Amino acid sequence: MKKPIKNNLQEIRNNHNMTQEELANQVDVSIQTIQSIEKGKYKPSDSLALNISHSLNKEVAEIFS
Repeated sequence: MKKPIKNNLQEIRNNHNMTQEELANQVDVSIQTIQSIEKGKYKPSDSLALNISHSLNKEVAEIFS
């Protein structure tokens, strides 16, 4: 069984007062993709992780571990 991918995306996104929809639009993915990442069910590609980190003004390592 795959273990979930740990991340702080939901907490960091909430701290930025950003909805899943707003983040999804900024990084050009579906809301479902953001939801899956936050639940640890989907590991984003390197480029998507980088786009998310830029949108939230955080380092990739601060969001994804």
